[in-house]
Amino acid sequence: FKLLSDTTHSGEIGTKKKVKRLLSFQRYFHASRLLRGIIPQAPLHLLDEDYLGQARHMLSKVGMWDFDIFLFDRLTNGNSLVTLLCHLFNTHGLIHHFKLDMVTLHRFLVMVQEDYHSQNPYHNAVHAADVTQAMHCYLKEPKLASFLTPLDIMLGLLAAAAHDVDHPGVNQPFLIKTNHHLANLYQNMSVLENHHWRSTIGMLRESRLLAHLPKEMTQDIEQQLGSLILATDINRQNEFLTRLKAHLHNKDLRLEDTHDRHFMLQIALKCADICNPCRIWEMSKQWSERVCEEFYRQGDLEQKFELEISPLCNQQKDSIPSIQIGFMTYIVEPLFREWARFTGNSPLSENMLSHLAHNKAQWKSLLHKQPRSSSGSSPEHGGPGTEKEAHTGLDA
Repeated sequence: FKLLSDTTHSGEIGTKKKVKRLLSFQRYFHASRLLRGIIPQAPLHLLDEDYLGQARHMLSKVGMWDFDIFLFDRLTNGNSLVTLLCHLFNTHGLIHHFKLDMVTLHRFLVMVQEDYHSQNPYHNAVHAADVTQAMHCYLKEPKLASFLTPLDIMLGLLAAAAHDVDHPGVNQPFLIKTNHHLANLYQNMSVLENHHWRSTIGMLRESRLLAHLPKEMTQDIEQQLGSLILATDINRQNEFLTRLKAHLHNKDLRLEDTHDRHFMLQIALKCADICNPCRIWEMSKQWSERVCEEFYRQGDLEQKFELEISPLCNQQKDSIPSIQIGFMTYIVEPLFREWARFTGNSPLSENMLSHLAHNKAQWKSLLHKQPRSSSGSSPEHGGPGTEKEAHTGLDA
């Protein structure tokens, strides 16, 4: 503990094993590549001019809602998160405003990207890039954009990029019932979100990206990042939705106020995190299949270890259409309706709600084509309370 709390000066050896980087407690014990046995990837390879040209062309349209993150990830050789964030930091003038070193920024973003588990069908770096692109779109909404400071924008983009970092591919109830060390560490409260936050802070400190800023400012950034990432806990959905409805009903949101502005950043991140059903059908369907595959893998693990299979994780009973219809009905639609109210039914909000309605109709059509035995978790087959609880118990 003393070793970790000591300040490591430039040129000094931080540990007996000659680890030359200062690591936070959380980063060192739970996320370090050294202790997890993960060899850092080789430097990013340059792509040929054709791919680079196509990727650059896509970045010129990064603010469009039909941005294809899967294609962009292929064009960047699996480096969509790093490439996207470098571009957005430059576009928003954050590198100049905060006097960030480009090499250090790139190193930090590579650390974040590498700490996502590529073997996860859903909670991987491509999901993080998709959420970041959505967040960029939301930060440009006229009702919000004119009030945002450079710090707000940087916080929003960083939180989006790192909100699921080091996600294990299973949800909080699984960690709790298997007595996982993270569940014990965070006392069963927002276990994954706390881990994502602490891991992010560890990487920020390790990379020294913000080391040149005043200490009070970096501490504030760390706390605000935590508040944003913790807001993505799906179990807090009703808390945030109720508060948003009250603000909109009372018309008392004052975005000149730091606290109100931060609250809307939390809402924006929550929307970005679960916006897949609001994308065009081709992309939305692919995300739906990925998240359900991750659910089913958890169910297989639970069955293997003779644990009770979690809601929506039984491939024999829980079909993709029924899972998606419930998710849209109880989680996505209520939040995005209120977001549309906040934006004054902006073109983007109307576009998202249109996609949402179309995608829900598509899933309903597919559900009705399935044998009844494979659609057991459909809203038509159980009470709405049970269905809603099932969806709020899983990490989207």
